[in-house]
Amino acid sequence: MAQVPQRFFDALAVRTWCGLSLRALGRAREEIDAINVYPVADGDTGTNLYLTVESAVAAVEAVFAAHEVGRVPAGRNPDRPADPAGTAGGPTLADAVGAMAHGALIGARGNSGTILAQLLRGLAQVLGAHGENAHTDGTGLRLALRHAADSARQAVAHPVEGTVLTVASAAADAAGNAEGDCAAVAHAAYEGARAALAATPGQLPVLERAGVVDAGGHGLVTVLAALVETFTGRTPVPGAAAGAVAVPHARVEHTGGETAGECAAPDGPGDGPAFEVIYLLEAEDTAVARLRQRLDALGDSLVVVGGDGLWNVHVHVDDAGAAVEAGVEAGRPYRIRITHFGAGDVHTTGTERPPRERAERAVVAVVPGEGLAGLYAEAGATTVLARPGEPPASGELVQAVRRAHAREVVLLPNDAELRHTAAAAAEQARADGIRVALIPTRSAVQGIAALAVHEPARRFDEDVVAMTSAAGATRYAEVTVAEHRSWTTAGICQAGDVLGLVDGDVAVIGADVTTVASTVLDRMLAAGGELVTLVVGDDAPEPLAGLLEARVREAYLAVDTVVYRGGRQGAPLLIGVE
Repeated sequence: MAQVPQRFFDALAVRTWCGLSLRALGRAREEIDAINVYPVADGDTGTNLYLTVESAVAAVEAVFAAHEVGRVPAGRNPDRPADPAGTAGGPTLADAVGAMAHGALIGARGNSGTILAQLLRGLAQVLGAHGENAHTDGTGLRLALRHAADSARQAVAHPVEGTVLTVASAAADAAGNAEGDCAAVAHAAYEGARAALAATPGQLPVLERAGVVDAGGHGLVTVLAALVETFTGRTPVPGAAAGAVAVPHARVEHTGGETAGECAAPDGPGDGPAFEVIYLLEAEDTAVARLRQRLDALGDSLVVVGGDGLWNVHVHVDDAGAAVEAGVEAGRPYRIRITHFGAGDVHTTGTERPPRERAERAVVAVVPGEGLAGLYAEAGATTVLARPGEPPASGELVQAVRRAHAREVVLLPNDAELRHTAAAAAEQARADGIRVALIPTRSAVQGIAALAVHEPARRFDEDVVAMTSAAGATRYAEVTVAEHRSWTTAGICQAGDVLGLVDGDVAVIGADVTTVASTVLDRMLAAGGELVTLVVGDDAPEPLAGLLEARVREAYLAVDTVVYRGGRQGAPLLIGVE
């Protein structure tokens, strides 16, 4: 179906642009994934950009659904400006761009996705300033593109030329010199961006040697092409310079990598940081300023975007736990994702190596708290954080499997209720050619036991059997607080009661966390055990871990105890007995 062109930038144009961008990135995703070589070839720039825009689309569609708008643009007089939404009571331009920016912010993936979110936020800050106005024209779009490029550059700790930042600045420069309506400005921005993209190999030697353009910049050009189509109804056809932008696949290892090249790479010739850490953060501006300084000292590829109390933080570090702890000190981090780059990953430097091959094997695990996320990541696992009431969807697990960048992946759901979600993710990843084994771990402590015996040098089947056996030999329990009155296997509980669950069933109901925890621990050790694992949450009483350690030491002489801090894991205490 031919796209009906939009003459003005109004709410419907925002909706159209987001939808066209998503479809265009869907078509270009694999090509963009294939050309990342700077500074880490780790697998998913096109995919990350697609997921970021997908979140923006969902937010914009939600705004239209809330207003119950049924707009048919074909019947509008093309010479007359649009009304605020095409029908009375529809979303304004400010509503639509605000939703777009917020959706991109909370759904941003990877370095390039995070920067794209800031570009969209910069646009929204200018376009949203029109308040209840129905639309903006070419002048407004020029100003918005300029502010978007500038705000994105400011969000990056150490900008590098030859990246998406360069492409965004060139688009804004070209738009600033254009005259006419939104279509003319959008087309100028697209042509400026396309020319800048073609020049990126001359700005980054690693791109020139690989024979590719910058992957993040390629994604931005794709989004700007969709903007042109929004206002003209036609996909722009590249001119004579297009050959300079072509991707010579024959010279590129298909790693599916994320372009984190918007930030300076390490100065030395060795590998860069081992982990990518991403999280949303609720914090005040002053706290975020301090956070930037601390994270900049911890690693590289630092991008912090957002504002008005909500931020998206991206950094590459060696100490993932310290990066998360810095977020905790600044405010409330959540949706934490920690990816271990693996021994084969490379941060590009002046003496860079070729993009890495896939790792032979990796572990992907769902974890309930920031502390455990750091623990699992330090053990080499790619983690997906599951906060209370926010279980990950299968698509998020699939992306974690892809981020692990391995031929073989062991998937640990660590929750009985996630088994079907994890199975669906495993099936989808297998369709991508990844060998995936799902170990049905029902608790994070079972996952710890499985990870402890993980040995990548073993044959895959043998490793999976050993990990499954270790998980199955670990009985698990948790101490939590009832949210409402209900029937349980131990009787009726009231809201606020402390519950002790053993192997998923309520075994103890009480009024005190320490008392219930002691009772649960005694019941578990009555059946024997050699090792007790305690994962203590932020909501647990401060003396709890020490009291339980002392109890085990005094009453069960042959049993060892290990304690981990789980952070905001939902339950005050997780217990494992092996």
